[in-house]
Amino acid sequence: MIRVASYCRVSTDQEDQANSFVSQQLYFRQYVQRQPDWELYEIYADEGITGTSTKKRAAFNRMIHDAYMGKFQLIITKEVSRFSRNILDTISFTRELKEIGVGVLFMNDGIHTLDPDAELRLSIMASIAQEESRKTSSRVKWGQTRQMERGVVFGQSLLGYDVKNGKLTVEPEGAALVRLIFHKYGVEKKGTSVIARELQEAGYRTYSGNVKWSTSQIVKMLKNEKYVGDLVQKKTYTPDYLTHEKKYNRGHEAYVVLRDHHAPIIPRATFEAAGRILTARAQSQDGQPKHSRRYPLSGKLRCGVCGANCAARCKARRDGSAALSWRCYAATKYGRPHTDAAGHTRGCTGESLRDEDAVQILTQVWALLPIDRTGIAADVTATLNAAISPERIRPLQAEVTALLDGTAQDAAFYAQLLDRMVIHDRAHIEVRLRDFPGTWRFMRAETAAPPK
Repeated sequence: MIRVASYCRVSTDQEDQANSFVSQQLYFRQYVQRQPDWELYEIYADEGITGTSTKKRAAFNRMIHDAYMGKFQLIITKEVSRFSRNILDTISFTRELKEIGVGVLFMNDGIHTLDPDAELRLSIMASIAQEESRKTSSRVKWGQTRQMERGVVFGQSLLGYDVKNGKLTVEPEGAALVRLIFHKYGVEKKGTSVIARELQEAGYRTYSGNVKWSTSQIVKMLKNEKYVGDLVQKKTYTPDYLTHEKKYNRGHEAYVVLRDHHAPIIPRATFEAAGRILTARAQSQDGQPKHSRRYPLSGKLRCGVCGANCAARCKARRDGSAALSWRCYAATKYGRPHTDAAGHTRGCTGESLRDEDAVQILTQVWALLPIDRTGIAADVTATLNAAISPERIRPLQAEVTALLDGTAQDAAFYAQLLDRMVIHDRAHIEVRLRDFPGTWRFMRAETAAPPK
């Protein structure tokens, strides 16, 4: 007896497709029963799944796994396009199955992969199936774009709006919360982290029902043009019709923009004012994007109280210069320890540490390392002599000497050595270096104790 598996798939869950799905399974059962030497092992069925990729086709992937386990010797399917609309997948999987002695019979196409000329005919039919999939994808994309231009909304509901039948309608309770957030930011001049903390402590929930709010959620809302009545679509696009993977549209395709498309929740003046504040707060003292920069010690400092990473905080001094410090992320986001409205314990007592103090600590630790500084300097000088002209060596030698004796206090240099700095409080710091055993402890006397 030949154990036979069958595979069927429909790409949508519409009623006519669902009927086809049931019909396919019934047909395969009856077909196998009519073959005297065949025994039906299982019908593998994927419903509402695209045929251009096998990644999300659970039944298909389980069938391939069972084939490798030797559970059947033959797969029957209606046609090449039901098996896969991706020619590479079709050829790849049928070759793999053939190597383990499992054939695939494409009934409507009259192709049996164990036949000598099967792969040539299969390649032709798979190419046709893939091209048809490309044309279908192009037609669907064109149709969706025309609908967007007519104002049909493609997307999900969000805080303050319900999306149903392609239309946006205001949801009063959510809209009130949206107005509150814009008021806190634009009128009360509160930061996004403060707003997130206050909403959480007051027991407000996100649109998904989560009690936890994040600064990124607040920023995303403040930038969302839907709240002012405008509609911008095609923010994402699908570059490959075979993988169906979406990517952010950064100018790859034209946006569909409709001004005053639906009822606004926020007045345009309020929305634009919030945008100006966002832009101003996103700029550092030198006019560069604040959050585009990572500092040398970023990711290296940890709170000794709660174990959270420390976040960089940059403030302007009275003279206009920037003052960089590090503080526990939990303390920065939630403040002092407390219990919020949901009963969760938030916050931390972790203290801040100035960046220059952290560099000074590393300078002292560096000075204690038992290394041959003279030998290192000689090796570096020899390398410089072989690589660059003599007139350029002298200033570089001075930089090397300053680094080795600790007078340079170069944060980037020390960051390469640092594995972790733990801040228990301003006067009790632990330092662990990469490639050097032990822990250095910085005490209140402001000297680095030997490693233990």
